[in-house]
Amino acid sequence: MYWDREYETMHREKLRELQLERLRSTLDRVYNNVPFYKKAMDERGIAPSDIRTMDDIKRIPFTVKQDLRDNYPFGLFAVPMDEVVRVHASSGTTGKPTVVGYTKNDINMWANLMARSLTMAGATRGDVIQNAYGYGLFTGGMGVHYGAEMVGATVVPISGGNTDKQLMLMQDFSSTILTCTPSYALFLAEEGENAGLDFAKLPLKAGVFGAEPWSERMRQQLEAKLSIKAYDIYGLSEVMGPGVSMECRCQQGMHIFEDHFLAEIIDPGTGEPLPFGQQGELVFTSLTKEAFPIIRYRTRDITVLTDEVCDCGRTHVRMRRVTGRTDDMLIIRGVNVFPSQVESILLEFGETEPHYLLVVDRRGNLDDLEILVEISEKWFSDKVRHLEEVGGRLKNRIASVLGISARIKLVEPRTIPRSEGKAMRVVDKREI
Repeated sequence: MYWDREYETMHREKLRELQLERLRSTLDRVYNNVPFYKKAMDERGIAPSDIRTMDDIKRIPFTVKQDLRDNYPFGLFAVPMDEVVRVHASSGTTGKPTVVGYTKNDINMWANLMARSLTMAGATRGDVIQNAYGYGLFTGGMGVHYGAEMVGATVVPISGGNTDKQLMLMQDFSSTILTCTPSYALFLAEEGENAGLDFAKLPLKAGVFGAEPWSERMRQQLEAKLSIKAYDIYGLSEVMGPGVSMECRCQQGMHIFEDHFLAEIIDPGTGEPLPFGQQGELVFTSLTKEAFPIIRYRTRDITVLTDEVCDCGRTHVRMRRVTGRTDDMLIIRGVNVFPSQVESILLEFGETEPHYLLVVDRRGNLDDLEILVEISEKWFSDKVRHLEEVGGRLKNRIASVLGISARIKLVEPRTIPRSEGKAMRVVDKREI
C-alpha cells in the first residue's frame, strides 16, 4: 500500500508548524518571482515576513480565476520556462483557458499525491486501472496515470469516450479500478446493462470518480449498478489537478493533503473566514508547488470542512462533497439553485433517472425554470394519467426542496444527451 504514514497521520500541531514553514517559503518565492503577487501584497502593505502565524493568512489578498486569465499564459509562473516540463490548461467554456505549469519536482509531487489517493481506493501493484479521464490539456487523465504508475499498478490509458471499447477492454483486460467522471460511469453502467453485461461477474472492485459534483445517492446507484465501491476524488487544475483531496475507506469526507495544501472556508459574500462545520466557499493555497504556486485561490466550490478524527488514522482535515459552485449557481426568482440539488431529488425519487436538464428562460419579467427529466424504463408508461401523476409529485418535491416552482417535462428513457466528460446540466436562455 502506498501510504505516506509520516505525513498523513502527523499530529495536527506539528502539521500546522509544517504548513506555516512551507507557507512562508512559498510567499517569499512568489513575492520575489511573480510580479502579480508582489503588487498585490505591496498594495495591501504586507510583506512575506509579516506572516508569523497561520491566522495571518487572512491578511493576504485572494486570487481569482480572472487574475489567471489576465496573466495568460505564463505570467503567474514562479520559475523560468526552461524549468517547466509540462503545461496544462483548464477546460473553461468562455475566454482563454487558465494555464498552469509544472516543474519536474511538481510532477513527482503530483504523482505522489495521486498514488496516495488511489491507495485510499485500495489500489495496489496487482490492480489494473482503466483510466477513462480525458488525456491532454485537462489534468485528469495524466494525473491519474502518473499516480497509478507510482503505485505500480497496470494502467489502461483509454481516455474518455469510445464506450463500446471501454466495455470490451474492461472485460478482456480484467480491469479492477475504473477512473472517470461519475456521470460517465453511470453511462457506462447503462450501456453495459443494455449489452447484457453482468458487472457483478467482472473483477471490477472500485471506482474513483471526480471532476464534477455528485451526490451520495448517485454513489449508491453507481455501486449497485457496477458492483463496486465508489470513491470521491477532488482537485482542480489551478491548484494541481486531481489528488488535492480523496476519500478513505470510511467514506466520510475527502482528506485534504494538508502537507501540500492549505485550505480555508470563507463566506462567499464577505470573504471572511468561517469555522469548521460551516458551509462556505473553499479557498486553497499551495505550499510546495514550484512552477505555479497559487495563493488564497477562490475555487468557487461550496463545501464544509471538518477536523474531527477519522477512523482511518489520517489526521488531515476532511471536506464534504462539493454541493455546487458559486459561479455555477443559478439565481431564479431570487432563489439560489444548484443543479446538484435537483440530482439528489431525482435519485431519491425512484421513478426517474438522474439524467436531467435545467432550462432557464425569461417569460415577460419573470424567470421560468423547466426541468427535463427521464422517466425510468421500468416505470415508463404511455398512460397520460400515470405520467401526470409522477410529474405532479416530482414538481411538488422540487418546490419543497428548492423553494421555487418549476415546470416538469418527463421524457422517454435515453433521450437526454449523455456526456463522455463533464455532464451539461444547465441551459440558461435568459439575457441578463
